[in-house]
Amino acid sequence: MELSKRLSAVAAMAEPGDRMADIGTDHGFLPIFLVRQGISPSAIAMDVGDGPLERARTHVREQGLEDKIVLRKSDGFHALAPGEADAAVIAGMGGPLMVRILEEGRRTVESLRYLILSPQSEIPAVRRYLLRNGFAIRTEEMVLDEGKYYTVMKARPGKGTEVPWSRIEERYGRSLLREAHPVLLQYLRKERETLSALRERLLSAGTDRARERLSQVERELLDAEEALKICEGGEDIDVLQGYRGMV
Repeated sequence: MELSKRLSAVAAMAEPGDRMADIGTDHGFLPIFLVRQGISPSAIAMDVGDGPLERARTHVREQGLEDKIVLRKSDGFHALAPGEADAAVIAGMGGPLMVRILEEGRRTVESLRYLILSPQSEIPAVRRYLLRNGFAIRTEEMVLDEGKYYTVMKARPGKGTEVPWSRIEERYGRSLLREAHPVLLQYLRKERETLSALRERLLSAGTDRARERLSQVERELLDAEEALKICEGGEDIDVLQGYRGMV
């Protein structure tokens, strides 16, 4: 079974020997891959919808893995008790929904060794939630999959000893910035081009609504340019640690 680039990046963060819970499993491809590759000895695949669960059940049956992959109907972590899994994956959903699932399942989440998260929107909000609620983001990966950019992060309970993140780090990811990740660099250059063009259009419009949007676009453009300076070696990330941190 071949995974997409996004799911391959997710699977690469799983640690051998850990029982995995897949929250919002959809087709069940990820837990099937982890078990078939011998990465996870077992998995619990959960979804809130009957349709996705039936698809996952069909795929699990086709692979002959009914004894190793348990399927459950669950809204987030509600059907998972502490101790039933070593780690969990949440991927393919928006940031606000992911934060709700993490908060509502806090008791179970805090019993896990780590989380693998891949939000599809409002990624900075997910980072902020983790950093302000007792989690340390250990690593991140970024991939371009069928024309879309995806971020995958691995977080563990326990803040550790790392210094507080700046707002730019929360927006783009500390490890991605530090290593000048090539996909992040590509994304930032594209973002700068898109925002610059939008800024010119808004300046030409001259309406109250355009001026209001212009202020937001200029802030986003400044953030992208500062992140590019870090990635391209023009700024030291430690110097920018407090960059616009109070804004």
